[in-house]
Amino acid sequence: MSVPGIVDASLDGEEIAARVSLGSDDELFITPTRTIVYRADGLLSDESADEYPHDADRLTISEGRRKTKFALEYALEGEREFAVPAKKTDDVLHPVLAGVLNGNGITDPGETVVKTYRFSELTLIVTSDRLVKHIGGAVWDGDYEEYRFEDVTNLTFEDGSVATQIVLTVDGRPQRIKAPNEEANDLRERLQRALFDYHDVESLEEFNLTVGDDEDEAATDEGSMDFGGGVDPLDADPPEPEDRETAGTSDAGGTGTTDPLADGTANDAAASGSASSGTAAGSESAAQSSARGTTGDARTDVGSSERSRTETGSVFESASDDESAVEEAGRAQRTPAETDPELLERIESLEAAVERQTEIIERQEETIEQLIAELRQGR
Repeated sequence: MSVPGIVDASLDGEEIAARVSLGSDDELFITPTRTIVYRADGLLSDESADEYPHDADRLTISEGRRKTKFALEYALEGEREFAVPAKKTDDVLHPVLAGVLNGNGITDPGETVVKTYRFSELTLIVTSDRLVKHIGGAVWDGDYEEYRFEDVTNLTFEDGSVATQIVLTVDGRPQRIKAPNEEANDLRERLQRALFDYHDVESLEEFNLTVGDDEDEAATDEGSMDFGGGVDPLDADPPEPEDRETAGTSDAGGTGTTDPLADGTANDAAASGSASSGTAAGSESAAQSSARGTTGDARTDVGSSERSRTETGSVFESASDDESAVEEAGRAQRTPAETDPELLERIESLEAAVERQTEIIERQEETIEQLIAELRQGR
């Protein structure tokens, strides 16, 4: 593929190590010393080529729904950033991070970056010679750890229900790294392949046998210790808990006895007496209240009969009024309504105006779609 003239002029003889399409005619170019972001002509900007050196002290990314911002911090220039479409985040991060590692002297000449993994705040970078780990909000800064393959003597994997634990033995010390199961298999394969190629072995068993033999023998010699006879264990033969409980029960039983049936009989008698007295009082009050209720009901019947006569007359009167109103409404509906010619003219003019507005809106939608396409490309 051809390189835009503005990018070719800024290369200064450097070779392009990688290039990533950002959509439309925009592209990202990676050289050994810098990242070049090329923007083609558009509605919002002219053709441009911005350079970002790889000797940054810190690399952070901020992911949004449509865009991802890459921020590179420098000791003298401060922070500089560029944006790419969200769907291009991983494609851009891998070569940019490889360039930053090379620019800071972490990777050696000829060393290649195999794969970059991001698990929340954990970043893992597998290269052909080492494994780089960084924990924090930034993707990379000076606070990182690296495990050179020449110092790795054992590799194991512990499977879990949610995550897989990678155990690297480096200089005799186990280093544990957790990776979610969704990407653990890919990480396992790439890490094993890079480690096997470095040590020129074919399998994990062969690696642990050939590389880990000397380390295991040294650990065995240093770790074997003879404590001798030592002190005899103390004679601990206390009484069993069951024995103690049995003794406590027998002591409690000898203190005295009571007759619960006698107490219950007395209580029942008292309760029955109070209940009978309460029943008698209740029956007297009920009789008095029923007498009062009979007198009140008689008075209520007389008043209700008088009101019913009055209400019957009003019902017939309202019914006749309703019939006359219905007849008038029927006569009004039978009379046909004539259409106003002035109203028809106004409706036709409104329809023509709506058609013109629809055409204008369609043209505006086309322009807006073009603007959105350019905005999604990071302009």
